[in-house]
Amino acid sequence: MISQNLIDTFRMNVHNDLYHNILPFWMKHSLDDEYGGFWGAITNDLVIKKDAPKSCVVCARILWTYAAATRIAGNSGYLDMAKRAWQYLEDKFWDPDHSGLFWWLDYRGQPLVTDKKIYGQAFTIYALAEYRRTTQNARSLARAKEIYYLIEEKGADPTGQGYFDFFQRDWSPLGAAKLDVDGLDADKTMNTHLHLLEAYTNLYRVWPVAELEGRLRELLSIFLEKIIDAQTWHFNLFFNKQWQPLSDYYSYGHDIEGSWLLVEAAEVLGDEKLLARVQEVAVNMARATLREGAHQGAIMNEGRPDRVLDSDKHWWPQAEGVVGFLNAYQLTQDPTFFKAAYDCWRFIEETLIDKQYGEWFWRASAEGKIYPENNKVDPWKGPYHNSRACFEILARLAQI
Repeated sequence: MISQNLIDTFRMNVHNDLYHNILPFWMKHSLDDEYGGFWGAITNDLVIKKDAPKSCVVCARILWTYAAATRIAGNSGYLDMAKRAWQYLEDKFWDPDHSGLFWWLDYRGQPLVTDKKIYGQAFTIYALAEYRRTTQNARSLARAKEIYYLIEEKGADPTGQGYFDFFQRDWSPLGAAKLDVDGLDADKTMNTHLHLLEAYTNLYRVWPVAELEGRLRELLSIFLEKIIDAQTWHFNLFFNKQWQPLSDYYSYGHDIEGSWLLVEAAEVLGDEKLLARVQEVAVNMARATLREGAHQGAIMNEGRPDRVLDSDKHWWPQAEGVVGFLNAYQLTQDPTFFKAAYDCWRFIEETLIDKQYGEWFWRASAEGKIYPENNKVDPWKGPYHNSRACFEILARLAQI
């Protein structure tokens, strides 16, 4: 039995971090009033790198965060942030010639990397659907649907086996490529499919049509049949066109994040049989992450079947870890999972939350030492993982 005292303390601390740290930080420090949109990079001690590129992923994540915050908390300042992000996506990231969103802009808002990565398109759908969910804005839904049809036309493997990842500006296929510097050259990636699942789940909430339902079911099937290794309960990460794995290592953070996102997708579909299957998989994935990827209350970065490869503790796996372990607790009532969630939150509080300058640090070593060279804000670090975790934690603790 989890004590009410512990639940109340947990909830209060998460609430305070969300509403007095994370959300105010981005409202105060991220706005680029010189060139428009949001600054591309800010150091831990709040030095703005004015010439840093701006990514559509972070802009979309800001839109999602403040649209969700508006829906949940009803603050006009949050809505202003969401509107700003939405407008910047429309005005600067949208490609007027070939449709879709540019990957990166330069600091002035001019196209810098014009590739069309499905990952970035997916995050924009996710954010636009949340904006529609919050404001009932018809234009945001229309744009989300337009991107959805682009992905289905240009990105879907015609064999029905998921989606290719990388395209040139005119949507010509790029073939095998890297999503980021740490990835492998691959035609298909777990990461893109996970965030397509997330995007289509949120889009289905505001546009529940049969066609989209079918694609969402197919994505769940791809995870269950091709991406998840049912022997280890980890995601395979990189694949060729035929879904043959190209690597033998895994990401503990993506495993625990995916465990609850799979359940969310099945819940939205409302198929009890499918939901029961996905819930069982999610618990197995959470157990594997806790057994192999947790160290002193926090989630390490990467491993192989025989060893840990990277014991650093990045900010986003901790956020996803709290939610994933709470989800597993709700499914099993096993107090081991609640303890894992709370331990992960304690690590965040004690190590990652920057009590001097605000927000969370990017990463810590296995021993809890912060890496000062990682920026507080950059083209990959936005407010989405930690704010979403807080929204989810508060909702789940209220249910518990």
